[in-house]
Amino acid sequence: MFDPIVDSLLERDGVDLGPMFGVTGVRVRGKVFACIGYDADLMLKLPRGRVDELESEGIATRVVMRGRPMKEWAFVDAAYAGVWAELATEAYVFVDEITPRA
Repeated sequence: MFDPIVDSLLERDGVDLGPMFGVTGVRVRGKVFACIGYDADLMLKLPRGRVDELESEGIATRVVMRGRPMKEWAFVDAAYAGVWAELATEAYVFVDEITPRA
């Protein structure tokens, strides 16, 4: 499900693949914005408010690392794979905007 999304994202400037949390993530200028987590959920970096919104809609759950909720990271279950491409694009746009250009 994720491979066609990755292929599309890799066509953008500065996007490649790299390691994060023991998995391969999609990144822009070295900053990962999307990957598949260990439970086959899509993990995305999005603005805090957008993560809150997706959580309240029941589409996503906030990522928790070592007992600490991550403000800008969300898991989107495979049951919502129909919105994965749209959300991955949102994550790309967000991280592209906040990541300095060389």
